[in-house]
Amino acid sequence: MHNAVLISCEVDMLAHWLKKYTTDLLPAHCEVCQLDIAAEAELSWLCEHCQRYVAESPRCCRCGLPTPTYVEVCGRCLVQPPKWQHVYCVGGYQAPLSSYVHRLKFERQFWQAAKLAELLAPRISQPAELITSVPLHWRRHWHRGFNQSEMIALNVAKRLDLPYQKLFQRIRATSPQQGKNKRQREQNLRGAFKLIQPVNVSHVAIVDDVLTTGSTVRHLCKLLLDAGVKSVDIYCICRTPEPSEKD
Repeated sequence: MHNAVLISCEVDMLAHWLKKYTTDLLPAHCEVCQLDIAAEAELSWLCEHCQRYVAESPRCCRCGLPTPTYVEVCGRCLVQPPKWQHVYCVGGYQAPLSSYVHRLKFERQFWQAAKLAELLAPRISQPAELITSVPLHWRRHWHRGFNQSEMIALNVAKRLDLPYQKLFQRIRATSPQQGKNKRQREQNLRGAFKLIQPVNVSHVAIVDDVLTTGSTVRHLCKLLLDAGVKSVDIYCICRTPEPSEKD
């Protein structure tokens, strides 16, 4: 049974590889609308029109949530400041950005991590000294075969010429966060992580694919701050609005 699963995964990866590199030999077309991409385009896989879907929009620099204009700290963060200092993101969880996250996470299209990092890295104006990522429990990592946040983090670190280290371990398996409200997510993650090595820098960035309530990174931030880190930033692809307590 295990061999059959491995063979199936290898065939799936080969099919994606052939599709990707066969496409690379053809004239450049936008992956979203299929229109031609100009030779001088900033991105080689999105046309000028579709790049508008992933263009920067006004957000609070502290929490990363949408705001009418760019602000360093929104009213909510003034009242209840998060444990991190800055959120850098590409956009909300909506097409076409969400489809790229989905392809990486659930369809094993590993090369999407490089594309997502290509969108995220230029927005990081004050990079941290060290990049790490949100960990998976070993059972989920074994089942999925990879950690999508780590893949994005490695690509961002490469683009920013920064070191990457695994700093955390998820020591308790938790139920999926999806569908839970903020309070339920906090309870679900209590005691789920530990720091696995000392941190000798003052500024660390944690990479996650999607940031919603921030419950996961909040626990990780506390571990870093308790260990002597002075400032923690969050790098994510999608920043989504938080569900209400009644959701």
